[in-house]
Amino acid sequence: MANVAAIYNPVPEAPADWADPQAARRPVWQARYLAGLDPLAALGTALRRQGGQVGMDAAQRWIALSDGGSGLEDFLAKNSARVEAVILDFWHAAEYLGEWSQALHPADANVAETWRSTWGHRLKPEGGQAVLDGLTALAVPRRARACWDKVRTYFANQVHRMDDPRDRANGWQSGSGPVESAWKRVVGQRLKGAGMRWGEDGAHAVCPLRALFLSEKGLWEAFWTYAN
Repeated sequence: MANVAAIYNPVPEAPADWADPQAARRPVWQARYLAGLDPLAALGTALRRQGGQVGMDAAQRWIALSDGGSGLEDFLAKNSARVEAVILDFWHAAEYLGEWSQALHPADANVAETWRSTWGHRLKPEGGQAVLDGLTALAVPRRARACWDKVRTYFANQVHRMDDPRDRANGWQSGSGPVESAWKRVVGQRLKGAGMRWGEDGAHAVCPLRALFLSEKGLWEAFWTYAN
């Protein structure tokens, strides 16, 4: 499996949330991508190097954001020693609530969607602990108990990363959409097209080049100037 990482500047939609609210135009999106078939641990040094080049060490505070994948929280803590908080991606938590709502109301998609939406909207104003407490207090039908156990266990394991009220109050992102999009664009569109077949060596060779090609303006040219 290819691992993908991104160093990017979040650009809020609302001008009031920009670093310079008086700017005449929306700030330019910038991103540096890393990709390859190396183990996740091997990305750490390269990721920190890219962060250093764009001024990460001068930032007043570091916040990390990821899904609930095994080992990601430890990876972020190890390679970003100044991280104050590791936030769980909101949409991954919401997906678990969607799975649970379907198990609870398998015969009525509309009711299931209403249930999912209601509980999903509790996450942002109330946080993960309130949702976990609500799940724990539910009367669960036998047919849905296996799914309930799975979802409740997920929330119990990740609740320390679901302080959405704090994140919103501080203006911190809680969605890893840019990184999810990066995986699809950097790897998926290049290696997973119709009829494509890649061996491990070929995929490992093309992933870093693809990441460099799609990174912010000037990096591709600078790489080949240095290489020559």
